[in-house]
Amino acid sequence: MEREPGSAEPGETITTILVVDDEPANLTLLTHLLRPVYQVRAANSGEHALRAATSEPRPGLILLDVMMPGMDGYRVLERLRNNPVTTDIPVIFLTAMAGTDDEERGLQLGAADYIVKPIKPALVLARVRTQLEAKHTRDWLKDKNAILEAEVARRMAENDLTQLVSIRALAHLAETRDPETGNHILRTQNYVRSLALQLRQHPRFSAFLDSRTIDLLTKSAPLHDIGKVGIPDNILQKPGPLTPEEWVIMKTHSRLGSDAIEQAEADVDQPIDFLVLAKEIAHWHHEKWDGSGYPDALKGEEIPVSARLMAVADVFDALISSRVYKPAMSYEKAREIISEGRGSHFDPDIVAAFLDGFVAITAHIVTHISAPHDPLRGGGWTQNR
Repeated sequence: MEREPGSAEPGETITTILVVDDEPANLTLLTHLLRPVYQVRAANSGEHALRAATSEPRPGLILLDVMMPGMDGYRVLERLRNNPVTTDIPVIFLTAMAGTDDEERGLQLGAADYIVKPIKPALVLARVRTQLEAKHTRDWLKDKNAILEAEVARRMAENDLTQLVSIRALAHLAETRDPETGNHILRTQNYVRSLALQLRQHPRFSAFLDSRTIDLLTKSAPLHDIGKVGIPDNILQKPGPLTPEEWVIMKTHSRLGSDAIEQAEADVDQPIDFLVLAKEIAHWHHEKWDGSGYPDALKGEEIPVSARLMAVADVFDALISSRVYKPAMSYEKAREIISEGRGSHFDPDIVAAFLDGFVAITAHIVTHISAPHDPLRGGGWTQNR
């Protein structure tokens, strides 16, 4: 049984073609030529064409006359290309002008093809079929790319989450050895991120503290005390001051932590950016600006920026937290001690950033300290262990 012109079998979609020409005879001719294969819509002016192109059924292709009164084909094409709804619809120009300049202009504006009048039916059908096949391929590739991009994004997010959970698990393992530190790793992580964000425009830090590095710092910070798993309980949980001999052992946690991270890095046999910062933080976050810290007595700019940020975050949180060897200190008293350490214990500019953001930092503590069981949030003085 013969199929009706422009009709579709069940499950089949008939492509709509919009024909634009101010001459009724040309509209009739093209409609008659295309209708056995396609659904055809007609418009006799540029204004009508623009309305038809954005209404249902949307055209899969537009045959557009160049020379029309009012809005010519070039202006119609410009408007089509500037509209996100119609920008991807292929346009074939129909024109009586055979000059190469006219053809070049149309192609530069985004026309897919050019057909010179008087038309040859077989040529029109072949050009239409070619452009529709090309559009179908582009649409298929776009859909595939969108699917692939979504899958890549999903897997990256899953990997990031797995990595974050693994980091937190290791950090919490270290924290179980020193249970009175509470939610220390999450708070210090947030302090480090806050300080880094405040300093990213500072002339001394802007080259280092880009967005990616700040994210890596935030990810690395919870591993700063991972080396405490290697410290005996009688030292780590001693309620009184440590003896000089015990203090020597306690100070080894920084090197134990960086060595453990370095071994993990060696096991995967490839560099991992955040582990570089994690090693720096674990190894040197007890160094002091004046060179009196440990384990290597680094001084000033010799201390990595990551460790300098962690030093302020770690000491402040230790001061305001109850530990087995000391009571908690008030925020204001801890602020004074951090301020007094400017230029001796801490990088002066990092202390300035800490003091500038002090209200926000303490507000974060008040907001989040009451919810210590969210594993994926956020993000004393003489013997800070």
